Formats: sequence, structure tokens, C-alpha cells
Amino acid sequence: MAQNKNALLRYRTIDRCLRNTGRRWTLQDLVDACSDALYEYEGKQDLVSTRTVQLDLQMMRSDRLGYEAPIEVYDRKYYRYSDPEYSINNRPLSQHDIEVLNRTIDLLRQFDEFDRFHEMADVVNRLQDKVASASMRRPIVDFERNPNLKGLEYLNPLYDVISARRTVTVYYQSFSARRESEFILYPYLLKEYRNRWFLFGSRVDDMALFNLALDRISGFKIRHDIDYRENPDFDADYFNDMVGVTKHSRLKKERVTLLVDRIQSGYIQTKPIHYSQRVVERNSTDGSMIIEMDVIVNPELVSELLGFGRGVLVLSPRSLADKMRDIHRSCSVQYNAPKPT
Repeated sequence: MAQNKNALLRYRTIDRCLRNTGRRWTLQDLVDACSDALYEYEGKQDLVSTRTVQLDLQMMRSDRLGYEAPIEVYDRKYYRYSDPEYSINNRPLSQHDIEVLNRTIDLLRQFDEFDRFHEMADVVNRLQDKVASASMRRPIVDFERNPNLKGLEYLNPLYDVISARRTVTVYYQSFSARRESEFILYPYLLKEYRNRWFLFGSRVDDMALFNLALDRISGFKIRHDIDYRENPDFDADYFNDMVGVTKHSRLKKERVTLLVDRIQSGYIQTKPIHYSQRVVERNSTDGSMIIEMDVIVNPELVSELLGFGRGVLVLSPRSLADKMRDIHRSCSVQYNAPKPT
């Protein structure tokens, strides 16, 4: 890890400590926290010196990095932020930062003819809107977000372990589980789907690929005793045959045929359910159409189809049509049942 990255890790560690107002932080506490962070991400036992952390505090207080952190000493030995809402992650962008980011955005925009750029176009749009907000210009794009979503605190740490190619033990409890489980895995990817984040990786025992929702993770730790491994089955094409994030050996790709009514046909044509979607027949009388797609039949696909209500009828496969029928029948029974008083 380069020296400037070591410094950034220390700044972030100190920031995390000082934002934790439930504890009183001495200089030695901050030194120990920085040493632990260095060991956790680098696997080295090297201790951070007291002098290094003192210089870090001085640097964070200054405007050289744009932090100007309101760090104060109280009771002659404890450190804290005088503004409890402060964080180095919330600092405003400088004019120089804005100029650099605008140039970077302009450079990225030049690659929009490449296929791979479409995967990052949303990221560029978010960055551009963030820069516009920092420069006091009224935002012109509004993205869906949920600041109260659980598990977001794991995004940055998990990003770091994936980048560093570290094996991890993840503590996880699904909605249906009575108790917490441990998964030892090689993490590969963080993926957002419908404003919810998922961690993809391979289980160490059998290299089985699966995903964990971040909002069900209660913690994780790096395993320096287990070397990291890649899974050749997890590649750029992994998500091509699916909607959403659920994919395992019991789910197979099938030819799905749908009858779409006139009202829903416009929505489905302008926003395809899956990239393999194609129109195979149109009814000029009632405006309906029949579409096909080759996709894994998973819970996310079922949820997507249910969202169209009576406007979409599954013609095949039979198993999916039966599932949709049973769900709609159950809903009808529930709505027609006597209401509690």
C-alpha cells in the first residue's frame, strides 16, 4: 500500500473514531485504531507512531487537503470534533476539485460510443449532478435514493476488501433465519438492484457463487489466513441471462412467452424486462402483442411480471404460468376475505 494511501486510511480511521461520540478518544486510542486498520487492510503488524498521528491531526485541521476538521482537545487529553455533525466525507468540494471533476466528466463523455460505457453512464450522470450541486447550480437530475437503507456502512469497507482481494468471514442473518450464520467467502462484486445492495462472492468450501444482501449483514472480518481465489464462472457475462440478482443451480434459463395488453405494451417496449426481449406477434385489432425472452425464472422476474397486474399474461413456461395464477388467486382470496374490525 502506497504511503499516500496509508495516510488516507489513517485519516478515515481518525474520522470514524471522532464521529463515534459514545467513546472518549485519547491520542493513544487513535494510534491503536490506526495500527489496527493498517493491519486489517494490509496484514502487517507495523505500528503507527504517535508522531505520525499527531501530524495527521495537524493535517486534518489545516486546509491543505480541504478538510479544515474542527478537532479539539478537551479535559487536556481527549480528542473530538467540536461539531458533532462534521465528517471529512461531508466536506464541500473546492473550486479546484470542481474544475478537475468537470474535466474528468468531459473526458468520460468522449467514450460514449463504446459498449462498456453504457454500464457506467449512470455513474457519470450521478457524478455530474454532484458537481453541479457543489457549484451551487440547481440539480437537473434526481436519482432514486434511500438514505435510511440498512447496510450502507459496509459499502466502503467491502469495496476496499474486494479491491485488495481479501477473503472475509461475513456474519449474516436472512429474513427467514432464526439465528445468525457465518459465511467464509471470496468477495467479487457489489451490485445495486432496486435501491438495495448485494455482495457477490464464492463460498470458500465449495466455490459456490451466491449473494448476500448488505442490509442483512451484521459485520465481517478479513481472513488473513485464507488466500484469495477467483472463480472463473463469475465473469462479465454472469448477469446476462437474468433479471435482478438471484441465480443458482436450481434456476434454469427458459423461453418465457408473454401476452401483453395494449396499455402495458408501450411500457414494456420502451423499458424491456430483459435485453433478450423480442416481439413475435402483434394484434392490430386490440393493440396487444406477444413477446418472448430467454431468461432465468427467478423471484425478481416473478416480481417484475406481477407489477404489470392483469396487463401481462404468462403463456409459457407452464410452471411460471401456474405460479403467477396461484399468486393472483391468493391475492383475490385475501382481498375478498372479511376485513378485521
